[in-house]
Formats: sequence, structure tokens, C-alpha cells
Amino acid sequence: MSLFLSSYENRLDTKGRISVPASFRAAVMGESFAGVVLFRSFTHNCIEGVSISRMEQMALATDKIGLFDSDLDDLTAMLFADARQLAFDVTGRVVIPADMLEHAGIKDSALFVGRGNSFQIWNPTEFKKAQVQALENLRKSRPNLKISE
Repeated sequence: MSLFLSSYENRLDTKGRISVPASFRAAVMGESFAGVVLFRSFTHNCIEGVSISRMEQMALATDKIGLFDSDLDDLTAMLFADARQLAFDVTGRVVIPADMLEHAGIKDSALFVGRGNSFQIWNPTEFKKAQVQALENLRKSRPNLKISE
């Protein structure tokens, strides 16, 4: 299982390439695809990132939704039709498509944010605002994370 931890800010170069953090690249080593899968987030103005095996798990999960359910149409359009498989170049960089960068408001610098089984790519300033809001929400709700052994 891929595990994405911590946050890393990297710059886009003049050709639009960005280095994927070394720990994120290491998390997908041994996968059937040497790269990451990205799609536009439908919950935030950011880009979602997963390993190919996680994307396969999401495909299996959508099989549990009714075949003609309108939610399935919307979900698969965002998850699969929008997804891009981006292979690492020899130095661990990828080129994030322009429509994704625009969706996230990313111009010259991006923040890779670990989220356990996935990661997100944010405009650094916007993530700081979202993180403040998340902390505020958690302080109010005080969630109880149950860990099974």
C-alpha cells in the first residue's frame, strides 16, 4: 500500500515540469505503473493524486454503485474521464496538465500534501487557508479515529 506523508513545496520549471517529492515516488515503487494518477478535486480547488493500485481500488468501489445511477455518471466522469497517468521522467518530474494547474490556481509553485493513501497538490497560499479551516473544524468536532488491529 502506498503511504503519502508530509508536505513539500516545489517549483514548476519553465517547461511546466515539477519534481514529485522523493518520498512520494518511493511510495509508488513496485507499482505496475511508474508514476502517479492525477485528477481535479471535486471537493477543493486542488489536484488529487493516487497510485495506480489506489485508482484500481476506486474503480472496484464504483462497481458497487447502481449501473444506471446518476451519481455514478458524475463520479466516473470526475474520477476516470478526468484522470491522467503521469509517468516520472528520469529525474522524478512530471508535467501537470494546464487545465489541472488552472483548476488549482497553481502558477509557479505547488505544495504536495500527503493524505495517507493519496495526496493533493495545492497552491501553497490556498492550502494554508484550508489547513487553518480544517484545524478549526476538527477542534469543534473532535473526531474519534478507531484503529482496528
